[in-house]
Amino acid sequence: MDSQHIDLHRAIIALTCALDLVGIDEVKHGKRVAMMAWHIGGKLAWSAEDRLSILQAGMLHDCGVAKIREHRHLTESLEWDGAEAHCQRGEEYLRACPPLSHLAEEIRYHHTRWEKLQQTALSARTRLRANLLFLADRIDVLQAPYLASEQILIAAPKIVERLQSYSGSLFCPELLDAFADLAQSQAFWLAMDPDYLDEDLRNLGNHVPLETLPYPDLREIARLFSRVVDAKSPYTELHSERVAQIARRLAQSFGIDGANLEQVEIAGLLHDIGKLRVSEDIIDKPGSLTAEERACMQRHSYDTYRILQRVFVDSKIPEWAGLHHENLRGEGYPFKTAATALPLECRIISVADIFQALAQSRPYRVGMPLAEIIAYLERRVADGVLDAGVVEKLKAEAEDYYHLAQGEFCPE
Repeated sequence: MDSQHIDLHRAIIALTCALDLVGIDEVKHGKRVAMMAWHIGGKLAWSAEDRLSILQAGMLHDCGVAKIREHRHLTESLEWDGAEAHCQRGEEYLRACPPLSHLAEEIRYHHTRWEKLQQTALSARTRLRANLLFLADRIDVLQAPYLASEQILIAAPKIVERLQSYSGSLFCPELLDAFADLAQSQAFWLAMDPDYLDEDLRNLGNHVPLETLPYPDLREIARLFSRVVDAKSPYTELHSERVAQIARRLAQSFGIDGANLEQVEIAGLLHDIGKLRVSEDIIDKPGSLTAEERACMQRHSYDTYRILQRVFVDSKIPEWAGLHHENLRGEGYPFKTAATALPLECRIISVADIFQALAQSRPYRVGMPLAEIIAYLERRVADGVLDAGVVEKLKAEAEDYYHLAQGEFCPE
């Protein structure tokens, strides 16, 4: 797996589905922003390459948002004083991801007023693209109450009028003029219907060729989204990165190598991507979870499985990541998979996940000493829950794995 063909466009669509889980009430926000920016770019006669690029930027523009309460602030008004933080995080994440780093600068400034952008040293192209993302984002905030309803056709003129009142201050006049022209068409608004939106995005991707990505680039895309997940709580910082490192090393100790080894690492990085749907109030809760909160938490592994199926076609990554809460007694979740159907790689990621989580402080306890973690794992083996062979491999180099769990070793 030195390199792999991947449909990057469809991968971005699938990963955007994960980002949209953060909003809960505004699902598909990223996709709507992307499509509106794409349409406005077309009105301005942008090249096909530039339109595809702004489409992808629109889908990823909120990659710096992990917390549901932060998303609510961003969708309650045209401007929010705290918007800068997620723009900076998004830029940081994208700069570290070579296949997507070209989008970093415009994501950084996608909540910056046009009048302020004019005073920056950014290129004219970047200023315009960043402001187009801002405009499309704010259009979606204003249309949100009318989504999936023909009432949007009645509300549309007022939305246009309100945004035009910010011409030259919040938004570039050229962009507003293009938007106003498009907004006269009912089709512009009705295309935001969720079913039509998904169909249009898929169709746009039919003409995008597959890209060959070297493994380090593929890993960085996975790491980008693992960082978004782990940012939901200060208690889970770098959890996915450390699980991936532990899982990779355990897999190597079993003789797993080549493509399978690299896919184990990616599965480790993305095993919790479904947690983007889970409120940080649940993740950070210091006490026991209610039945409703536990149900919300338990669905994350199924969401992980389904999201990764869209990204990694013909790969074991969705299974290895999505089944990390199954156990050998067939009492785990979400599939209640029997031991005979649990691949070794799933068992490895399960042990790595538990080991790292126990070593890391959480709202309801401090990180546990190594001896206590080993004792806990041994009890789970005795109970028939965890794989004895995997736990024995971990115990053989327990000190090294404990250092990895605490982040004392740097990623490769």
